[in-house]
Amino acid sequence: MDESALIAASQKGDTAAFNQLVWAYQERAYNLAYRMLGHPDQAADATQDAFFSAYRAIKGFRGGSFRAWILRIVSNACYDQLRRKQRRPTTSLDALFTATDEYPLSPSIGDGPEEQVLRRELWETVGAGLQTLPPDQREAVILRDIQGLDYDEIAQVTQVSLGTVKSRISRGRARLRDYLQQRPELLPPQFRL
Repeated sequence: MDESALIAASQKGDTAAFNQLVWAYQERAYNLAYRMLGHPDQAADATQDAFFSAYRAIKGFRGGSFRAWILRIVSNACYDQLRRKQRRPTTSLDALFTATDEYPLSPSIGDGPEEQVLRRELWETVGAGLQTLPPDQREAVILRDIQGLDYDEIAQVTQVSLGTVKSRISRGRARLRDYLQQRPELLPPQFRL
């Protein structure tokens, strides 16, 4: 089935069709949530909340980019979690003792142990740098540079103008670049000052 057929079936209450849509978008949704929130459990919760919300709201989907629609819902779930986190800041003890093994900069088959460790450290530093960005800039940078959405789709997801999207991406990239340049030992030689 194509996506529009799955959407139409979902709008008529077909849970199997909606489950196929979830299957198709769950990785993108989780990746956005993980990069927005910086914690795997919170990202999983936000992703689950987003798909529940999407299931309840699918009848109101009016066409356009389904990807942008679902990522908007995920983004809203992340903002909800960030607001809750500001009201009740906590630190998970699990976070002190465990780390995620999911790194998009996964090692190549020919990489030795040193290259794998350096890649992992770089990705952890990029992730930490993303967490220093304001949420709106973080969202825009993640959607563009990690999720690969084009500017128009990002404008749809974030519900802001194209100029605002470009501004947020530019400012976010500049702040992330400054953050990374303060840690030159982790950057590949061609990016060191």
